[in-house]
Amino acid sequence: MKKYTLVVALFALLLGGCSLDDDEPNFNFKALRIESAELPESFILNETYQINVTYSLPDGCTQYEGFDVTKEDTTIRNVVAIGVAMTDLVSCTKAITQEEASFNFIVKYDQPYTFRFYQGDNSAGEPEFFEVVVPVN
Repeated sequence: MKKYTLVVALFALLLGGCSLDDDEPNFNFKALRIESAELPESFILNETYQINVTYSLPDGCTQYEGFDVTKEDTTIRNVVAIGVAMTDLVSCTKAITQEEASFNFIVKYDQPYTFRFYQGDNSAGEPEFFEVVVPVN
């Protein structure tokens, strides 16, 4: 009987601890503007390189989350810095700040790599990039 009472008590505690009032997310993801990137003059096949990137945070409610590096073609990579914007904060600074982060990149092909770094959307709503081409020795 004690085990049954304990199980019922734990179930009631767990069920009562859940709030169903607020099921709206309190954040959203957004692409951050990349200001600059540091890449080597050339790559060596099968080596790993650290790519340093400077990006802008648009306000005090947005935090850096990571990078989204997508393969557009064999040696073309689109690089987007991802931020998390908190939507439930009452007051946020409007100051734009710059921060740095890095990601590791492994050279798998002996052809030049083109990195396309996201810089925002143009007036037509299409993404704009700056490109850096790195040859492979």
